[in-house]
Amino acid sequence: MNLFALTRKLIDIPSLTGAETEVANFLASHLTSRGYTVALQQVSDGRANVIATSTGLPRVFLATHMDTVPPHIKAGEDDNFIYGRGACDAKGIIAAQIFAAEQVRAEGINDIGLLFTVDEEAGSAGASVANSHPLATSCEYLINGEPTDNKLATGSKGSLRLRIKAEGRAAHSAYPEHGHSAIDTLLDVLADIRQCAWPSDEHFGDTTCNIGTIKGGTRANVIPAAAEADLQIRLVTPAAPIKEMLERAVGDRALVKYLSVAEPQQMLAVAGYETCVVRFTTDIPYLTNWGTPLLIGPGSILDAHTDHERIAKRELTEAVDLYVHLVRTLLTRAPREAHEEMRCNS
Repeated sequence: MNLFALTRKLIDIPSLTGAETEVANFLASHLTSRGYTVALQQVSDGRANVIATSTGLPRVFLATHMDTVPPHIKAGEDDNFIYGRGACDAKGIIAAQIFAAEQVRAEGINDIGLLFTVDEEAGSAGASVANSHPLATSCEYLINGEPTDNKLATGSKGSLRLRIKAEGRAAHSAYPEHGHSAIDTLLDVLADIRQCAWPSDEHFGDTTCNIGTIKGGTRANVIPAAAEADLQIRLVTPAAPIKEMLERAVGDRALVKYLSVAEPQQMLAVAGYETCVVRFTTDIPYLTNWGTPLLIGPGSILDAHTDHERIAKRELTEAVDLYVHLVRTLLTRAPREAHEEMRCNS
């Protein structure tokens, strides 16, 4: 398969978060047929990360995730774009990384590897498990792929996911004085959270808070006894002060359950690459044992998670060249160079 055909093949394999088994098995088979040593690292319930290595001890890994958000959308194509769920987030990136690895191997460079994880769109459970893999200790650089318009991201916001649960007392809606509405309480709490003056950062920008889901009650003629909301906050500071602000806003009116946290990240900048700072979160905070992180990939984050998700064929082709050049560049550097540059940048 050529680059575009592999991208379409991957898109056509449904891999919503929690159901990545088929695409993992396909990638394991495909990479084995190309001469890689492939391991399926079990994460949970038959879900597995795919870890592929060549003949050398891998110093650089190309990595991204296999899962997608719903709903599944089959691949389409025209002269300029490939369409479908995962086109840019991140099936096209998987294809570009595989083709880059193949090109590097053809040049006789074998100290590289590929890491494809499950669950990035939820809580990065795959990355958390991968972090304890023995190969992490040999990895000096982790090139993570996300849609960055082929720019090298020098920073990414963190993420705090939480659930707020309010309790009430059920009653007939004609006699509300005999009950207590959990939904009313939840709405009051959310209104106060929306008024919080979240911090900003010169490098990362503004903290943002999204109320993603709200649910509660049983029917319109019953005073609701329970209600809850899921929120995601994009962090530009450590999570601890944000948690304090949340807990002050909520008080004793509801319970706060933290679902996941990832601190803001600074990544390595390399001379000659256009750079950016991205607002989204990646697997990188959960892969701390995999060497110095870099973040770059084809496609626009504005197309990800949409019903018109797409990736430009031109960007896919460019991404292969970018990954190849980046691997070559990193393998000429000593590990201490990256650590010193990261220290200076921070």
